[in-house]
Amino acid sequence: MPIASIDPTTGKTIRVYDELSDSQVNDKLRGAEEAAGRYRQTSIAERSRKMLAAAEILEGHKKQFGETMTTEMGKPIKAAIAEAEKCAWVCRYYAENAERFLADETIDTNASRSYVRYQPLGVVLAVMPWNFPFWQVFRFAAPALMAGNVALLKHSSNVPACALAIEAIFHDAGFPESTFQTLLIGSDKVAAVIEDGRVRAVTLTGSEPAGRQVASLAGKQIKKTVLELGGSDPFIVMPSANLDEAVRTAIAARTINNGQSCIAAKRFIVSEGIGDEFEDRFVKGMQSLHVGNPMDDTVQVGPLATSQILEDLEAQVRKTVELGGRILTGGKRLADPGYYYPPTVLTDVPKDSPAYREELFGPVASLFRASDIGEAIRIANDTLFGLGASAWTNDTDEQRRLIEEIDAGCVFINGMVASDPRLPFGGVKHSGYGRELGVHGIREFVNIKTIWIKE
Repeated sequence: MPIASIDPTTGKTIRVYDELSDSQVNDKLRGAEEAAGRYRQTSIAERSRKMLAAAEILEGHKKQFGETMTTEMGKPIKAAIAEAEKCAWVCRYYAENAERFLADETIDTNASRSYVRYQPLGVVLAVMPWNFPFWQVFRFAAPALMAGNVALLKHSSNVPACALAIEAIFHDAGFPESTFQTLLIGSDKVAAVIEDGRVRAVTLTGSEPAGRQVASLAGKQIKKTVLELGGSDPFIVMPSANLDEAVRTAIAARTINNGQSCIAAKRFIVSEGIGDEFEDRFVKGMQSLHVGNPMDDTVQVGPLATSQILEDLEAQVRKTVELGGRILTGGKRLADPGYYYPPTVLTDVPKDSPAYREELFGPVASLFRASDIGEAIRIANDTLFGLGASAWTNDTDEQRRLIEEIDAGCVFINGMVASDPRLPFGGVKHSGYGRELGVHGIREFVNIKTIWIKE
């Protein structure tokens, strides 16, 4: 895949970028290794000042950064600007909390003194996706840099302008030379970077196949990895729920980022008693959404990011229908130029169909009915994925069961699943391992060193 910005509203190429040569990649690796030796000696206070400066840049130019995101991958402009604001939030959060998260922890033993010290690993490679082209990077970079690591970014090949803009933000914020570098390379060059001895760890947010590949390569080199992979998140609605709020949130949760989010709700599991009412209101709500040019701030759903994503989604819906699924609304790409796919609702979804077994990365919802809370949990867990889950009920016993029994990295009761700098984020099963954000996120790429002293 060429490294290029392609307008998803038209399919036309905006700009093609030159890929780094092997020697240029080596130069960047050398620079990163040298920077790591120096940067680990800086104080947390110094890192914090620079991270706060990055936050100021993000907020001061959020419209410009939002337009860059929207131009390259098609998210609605309001959401893109909000993404830049969220990146500023994560920068401030770690600037303000890293010292506490990384402070020595005294532990009483038979030694005169014993404690745990958190020290940076060094060069960390981040392989990042296009769907949240700023947020995915900053939620890794803010804690990694505050911990004293340096970062190499291999961004998705369809968002090179975003990748270069992020590198410029850290440079303009005053971070030392080569502390954060973008690698404009194709996927065929990633293996060599992972295997390079100067790289100490790897993090990837992306598809399950990409995660398997990166984990395998890093594992052979005994390198730490964190993987945040796909999701097929359940959205459970029980009779005691506030149905008005549940329906509104369900629509937003399925169509956020044009439906291209790992933690977007994808499987809607509704109690039989309220199934017809929920279905009717949900379908009408999906039909009412404004689809169009994402630069128009009244648009709620823009185009999918690439032609391949559009073709894959079409094929998954078509196969599901061939196996017995039924379309309640949508189901066919729009005739407009660009990669537009309408908000779609499927029901009677067969167990062996793509809509049941695979992640649908676009604004397509699958509806299921459950006779009781037990069946709702069974359907929710009947997936290879385990990223997030949203459940709607005001029954405390049901809430307890949902929290205890749903097999996922996060469970939100009466709310939409979302990442938050203050809380750990990640999945189980085929959704990956390790955690980003919160105190757990900053401790993923550190040496947790035990110190024991006898005097």
